[in-house]
Amino acid sequence: MRFVSRLLALAAALSLAAQPAAAQSILRDAETEALLDDMAAPLIAAAGLTPANVDIVLINDQSINAFVAGGQAIYIHTGLLDAADTANEVQGVIAHELGHITGGHVISYSDGVSEATGISLLSLVLAAAAAAAGAGDAAMGVMMAGQRAAMGKFLAFSRGQESAADAAGAQYLSKAGISGRGSLAFFGKLRAQEFRYGYSQDDEQAFVRTHPLSGDRIARLREDYTADPAWDAPDDPALQARFERAKAKLAGYIQKPAQTLREFPPSDTSVPARYARAYAFHKEALIDKSLAETRALLATDPDNPYFLELEGQVLLESGRPAEAIAPLRRAAALTGNQPLIAALFGHALIATEDPANHAEAEAGLPKGSPDWLRAQDIALAARAELERQRERK
Repeated sequence: MRFVSRLLALAAALSLAAQPAAAQSILRDAETEALLDDMAAPLIAAAGLTPANVDIVLINDQSINAFVAGGQAIYIHTGLLDAADTANEVQGVIAHELGHITGGHVISYSDGVSEATGISLLSLVLAAAAAAAGAGDAAMGVMMAGQRAAMGKFLAFSRGQESAADAAGAQYLSKAGISGRGSLAFFGKLRAQEFRYGYSQDDEQAFVRTHPLSGDRIARLREDYTADPAWDAPDDPALQARFERAKAKLAGYIQKPAQTLREFPPSDTSVPARYARAYAFHKEALIDKSLAETRALLATDPDNPYFLELEGQVLLESGRPAEAIAPLRRAAALTGNQPLIAALFGHALIATEDPANHAEAEAGLPKGSPDWLRAQDIALAARAELERQRERK
């Protein structure tokens, strides 16, 4: 039974690794997506790729993880953003994942699985032969040896890919003039997690891991990073400020309100804290408090499209669509009709009973889209109601 359970564990691990991102929860947020795109753009260019062709997708999962899964898409868990202290740390992760893309590791992943599967099948055939000959203990031994060989083959293949991605990521950071300090700092956090959860640093434990141990990775990369001219490059303060806002925004959206208010108490009047509390209060249907935090944000930056988007969202979702139109119209204009914000603006227009607003929503939505079709239905109903009213007169 131990052999079966181990095989099932390996199969489960492989199936999870291959699970399509579409089956997980994807978060869409205009501000966070713009931030991740800006963080990644110089690294994508350094990797010889076109920024417009690379997607950074946010997964609502509190585990610390990032991965690629075909094409030129990088998936980042919200837990990774929460664990990172700086934008530079996340850039180190993005550089590593770009190394997987340029290395074609997703395509070659199936090769590693195929080799491991071949070893497993051969061991099963030999074990069956031994069992047929009446050597039950020998059959079990053959299966155990085959399982270990298959596991070792696959994990060695994966560790090789991780090391190659580390090296490529360091190259892209250097070429982009971005320091590797964040990359080393994040590996340090992963190493702390290993110690916290009892992973040994000995060879036996290292054998059964798909990634090289973080301590080993740090040792290999530190020399290259510290010798690079970009090592002393300062972090971008504007990018860091945006990162702190996005982290707080995600915390307010994902966490339970009580947890958010403990982490960002009312005594903290910083922009990130107000951002987090605005979402927490909105989730608790404390609309006046949410709007107070939102308008305090707007007082610091009246033309911030994402603060305006938040004000419009709170108003719209609290049943005040007419009041939501002005901030959302401004937010859409400031972002060049960013699709997510434009769609929210369209929803506000549609939610009113004003036919003029319905017409504006139709004009601003992509023709044939679900929102456009919904606008057509509502506009048609509104026109029918107006016609009935005229007939009564």
